[in-house]
Amino acid sequence: MTETQSFGLNPGDLRMLSFVPHGLAPNAPLVVVLHGCTQTAEAHADAAGWLALASQAGFAVLAPEQRTSNNPNRCFNWFKPGDAARDQGEAASIRAMIAHMLDAHQLDAQRVFITGLSAGGAMTSAMLGSYPEVFAGGAIVAGLPFGVADNVQSAFAAMGGLGQPTEHRSVPGSRLPRVTVWHGDADHTVSVANMDQIARQWLSAHALSFERGASETLGRRVKTVWRASGSDQILVETNIVRDLGHGTPLATEGHNGLGSVAPYMLEAEISAVLEIARFWGLPIPDLYNSTEKRAKRAATNKTSHLGESIGASLAGSVPANVENVIKNALRRAGLMR
Repeated sequence: MTETQSFGLNPGDLRMLSFVPHGLAPNAPLVVVLHGCTQTAEAHADAAGWLALASQAGFAVLAPEQRTSNNPNRCFNWFKPGDAARDQGEAASIRAMIAHMLDAHQLDAQRVFITGLSAGGAMTSAMLGSYPEVFAGGAIVAGLPFGVADNVQSAFAAMGGLGQPTEHRSVPGSRLPRVTVWHGDADHTVSVANMDQIARQWLSAHALSFERGASETLGRRVKTVWRASGSDQILVETNIVRDLGHGTPLATEGHNGLGSVAPYMLEAEISAVLEIARFWGLPIPDLYNSTEKRAKRAATNKTSHLGESIGASLAGSVPANVENVIKNALRRAGLMR
């Protein structure tokens, strides 16, 4: 990713990092990705799979980064009114970055999307609530509702599921974004109760009833959707993942494997990033045949052949129990099937 030092007003003193794939066509979408506490912007965007998907699907990525001088744990200050309100603090800085990206790279202002994990998810709620007219869609992963806290104490209460979010109030005449929410039912950092609170907040904004949701079970995931009145368009969606802790669910293997396991990046055989992109209507390519995936398969095959060769050379030259120990070690290292 590249850093932009000057992008306009920066009252929140955030860093601006972005990724624009080579040869990106004009009027491409923009996805804003907000990291969680202790994470860096690039590491989060990369491990989640947003950068790889941007290259294949044709969109730009903006990844604002918190500074430790603002928050020692590098959390976005979503619980401070002076940082989460329209045209103030960190929220204003992120808005200025978006404006800069749209102008500098000729991106489509009607297709700006935002997502975040944990504190980044809570800041995503703040951005969607403060600037609803800017975003076509949002995705909140293990996050919290807009306006649920105004200091550190109330923030911890909200994380425990005891917060009382404010009703969403849209800017007069503004459009409302479509919102999808993701949460693990084994999350002991941010209570899963926040998922329903976020959904209720946006259902209120869209004048939809919580009781009208339609649910289906998809493996480990229970998806509930609320459609626009008289339409098949989904305006609000929740996804609860069974036995998932605090983090972004990934599917790193398989035909369309994406992302990589890291702190708060959890293998679940479900790619939240791919599902979020589908929800927003972004084009989903065949990742299996991407240049990156072909290179990875070639490297895996090469190391596998090396391991098989080493394993074959052990036969008859070392005791059987020693041979088994060495072969098991090669398998664990991914050097042998």
